[in-house]
Amino acid sequence: MMKKPVIAIVGPTAVGKTRLSIEVAESFNGEIISGDSMQVYQGLDIGTAKISEEEKQGIPHYMIDTKSPSDSFSVADYQVLVQQYINEIASHQKLPIIAGGSGLYIQAALYNYNFSDQKRNGAVTRRLEEELDNLGVLTLYNRLKKIDPDQATKIHPNNHRRVIRALEIYQTTGMTMSEYQKEQKRDSPYNPIFIGLEMDRKLLYERINARVDNMLEQGLLDEVEMLYKQGFENCQSMRGIGYKEFIPYFKGEQSLIQATETLKRNSRRFAKRQYTWFKNKLDVQWYTITPETIDETFRKILDELAGMLRRI
Repeated sequence: MMKKPVIAIVGPTAVGKTRLSIEVAESFNGEIISGDSMQVYQGLDIGTAKISEEEKQGIPHYMIDTKSPSDSFSVADYQVLVQQYINEIASHQKLPIIAGGSGLYIQAALYNYNFSDQKRNGAVTRRLEEELDNLGVLTLYNRLKKIDPDQATKIHPNNHRRVIRALEIYQTTGMTMSEYQKEQKRDSPYNPIFIGLEMDRKLLYERINARVDNMLEQGLLDEVEMLYKQGFENCQSMRGIGYKEFIPYFKGEQSLIQATETLKRNSRRFAKRQYTWFKNKLDVQWYTITPETIDETFRKILDELAGMLRRI
């Protein structure tokens, strides 16, 4: 059976993925799935750089505004939903396009990255749940940090379900969750084409700093304050970049200038991590973007994509 083609447009924040995704969708009869794990949250609009209705230009978008800010949302959740949307889009003779910078989430959706094939051990689960009730989630989370620090960085401390699952895997198999996932077969049920956008680092960092300033002009501070006052401070949604940096400001622990500089710094560091992750983990065709050549580069990408799709 022929595998469905899926275009994935990836790269660091603020590099131009959204604009390219629209042009690809218009050129190849596509529909777009957000590859940003934070855009599922309702009310987190400016800080996640959600696409506006005008910018969508009538093209259907998925995985946006599907969760309350109080909800947890995991890589496994994303995988299930996105695979459903890919199949639904393809069934309408449309081209599925994923655009975003959440690398692990995109990888999980496009490859058979199995999060749950290790059977649950009821006795171990119950024992860990009792520890959770008696000792609190932070005790278990700190234990996980010592056993599997890589996995701990991917799990919010309040997400007790995933903390318990990672500890359960370790206690029943002797392998950390990170080791367990690395052993899984790298195979895709689709025919993924990865298009990556990159930019000179100095220029990208300037764009990121300007983007933060623009977000503040658009009302980012009011957006974060509303979520903070509604009691979402300790939720997974508020741990994302663009939100967590302003909590100390609202608590009177930092000035607005300090919080803004922290956000800019964190955004730059995140962009660097994104770029490194995509370079190391996925087979991406990279294109260098500059303000002067962006139109020409996008035309080149569209031409080359047309050839790739004809060959599938």
